[in-house]
Amino acid sequence: MKRLSSVLLAIGLCLAFVAVVAAQNKAMVTVVHGIPNTDVDVYVNGQATLKSFKFGTVTDPLSLDPGSYKIEIRPAGAAATSAPILSTTANLQAGQNVSLVAHLTADGKPALDAYVNDTSMLAAGKARLTVRHDAAAPAVDILANNAKLVSNLANPKEAKADVAAGTYAVAIAPAGQTTPVFGPQNLTLNAGTGYVVYAVGSLSDKTFTLLIQQIPGLGGGPMGAATGEGGLAQQPAFPTSGWLVLSLAGAALAASAVMVVRTRARVH
Repeated sequence: MKRLSSVLLAIGLCLAFVAVVAAQNKAMVTVVHGIPNTDVDVYVNGQATLKSFKFGTVTDPLSLDPGSYKIEIRPAGAAATSAPILSTTANLQAGQNVSLVAHLTADGKPALDAYVNDTSMLAAGKARLTVRHDAAAPAVDILANNAKLVSNLANPKEAKADVAAGTYAVAIAPAGQTTPVFGPQNLTLNAGTGYVVYAVGSLSDKTFTLLIQQIPGLGGGPMGAATGEGGLAQQPAFPTSGWLVLSLAGAALAASAVMVVRTRARVH
């Protein structure tokens, strides 16, 4: 019975290891809807993937195989053969974390942009804040606790910083000014998590708002993580969890082999 338990444990750990490796061979894609007053259907390679997708929605990450994907966006309920209002081709690589954002340009026209998210490991006690300007609005400054965090951010640019975990009063002001056009809004940043803040909508029609995407599992816990230049750690070529599972699986297999040998020795 002990031998059987050890073998089952080894098999379980090996399967977990395979799952970790398989996950690393996928691309993770989050879809963000930042076009106000427009429900849409999202097609991936000709297949309707998101139906009646509403403004202000941030999807859970979709796990996709690496490769080239044709993305088309049509008004909700429109025929699959109708002309899309937006389309692009996304070339996904293994291990990438990508956000696909339907939004407005600075002058209010629909646009579709892809951003590759930074998933490098964080230093102890740090969170990552990324701000993306995807709204029909001029360049802005991002304020955190009344201090300027980002200056002159224009559509469709982004800015990011690794900051101490905590709660920040985030506000958005026209570039060079201090009076917010949005906020302040409290945003709690947990250590080891990436936060992507999207400014979407339109200032002129009062649909301007913020959407938030979270990317967990980036280290940054109180025990710390290996840091690289500038306080950031480079993501290992193989995840630490994968090495841990492999080591445990190897140890369990070795233990199983020893138990089998010992059992056979007793039998013979």
